Amino acid sequence: MTSFVCTKSYEAPPIDEKEILRYAGVRGDGAELLPLLRECLDEIKGKLVYKVCYCETDASADGGTVSLGGLTVKSNDLSRTLSGCHGAILFAATVGIAVDRLILRYTSLSPTKALFFQAIGAERIESLCDAFVAQMEQEKAKACCLLRSRFSAGYGDLPLSVQSDLFALLDPARHIGVTLNESLLMTPTKSVTAIVGYYKNLAVE
Repeated sequence: MTSFVCTKSYEAPPIDEKEILRYAGVRGDGAELLPLLRECLDEIKGKLVYKVCYCETDASADGGTVSLGGLTVKSNDLSRTLSGCHGAILFAATVGIAVDRLILRYTSLSPTKALFFQAIGAERIESLCDAFVAQMEQEKAKACCLLRSRFSAGYGDLPLSVQSDLFALLDPARHIGVTLNESLLMTPTKSVTAIVGYYKNLAVE
């Protein structure tokens, strides 16, 4: 059984400059690049959105087969992640199209800036996913449940084709403006879909 789709909008999570530098492949403390990074952060400030749509479903894992409501998935890695779970949260998240436009603008003008905008987008979408999962952890704790790590299509042996199934369930194009092309790539590119299992915390019962 799958519940209806909900949407959430978030304020911008705190920025982690060290994480952005890591995504950009900068070695050392990157102190000499901080002025340019902060220039990029100033340019993108106020242009990003932080949106999530999600639903909940029954979940079970048996060997390499995972059942998520009416969706059946073959994946040993996802099966291990969801082992012991009785439910799952399926979600899509995005920080919007602005970062894609800035990457495109600076690809020729300033490859370093383009790289930084790529890294900023990666850090921002990960921070949004972390904020959403943290909120779900708080909500599920009220029902004495714990969450497993989020798992996305393309991780381990979970095929990227599962994206299509998640899009069919979540309809993120309508809810948060994220589309999927024939190559299973999302637009805006700084978007994520994921599955998070949850289970009863027997220690508090």
